[in-house]
Amino acid sequence: MAPTSRTPEPPRDSPESYVGLDADGAERLARTRGWTAVRALPPGTIVTMEYQFGRINFEVEDGTVTRCWVG
Repeated sequence: MAPTSRTPEPPRDSPESYVGLDADGAERLARTRGWTAVRALPPGTIVTMEYQFGRINFEVEDGTVTRCWVG
């Protein structure tokens, strides 16, 4: 029987913990916590909804994270 592949788990992190942080500080913190891709977007940006393992998304307004989600 072939070995089963294990998908690594994403960082155990609370997206809500980034809301209210400045965008640069939030990105640095996310990378130290193990996120491999960090995406900052202005409010209302149209994005595709495909899930990307290891990515955290920030909605940033006036330099501050106002919303955060993974994938």
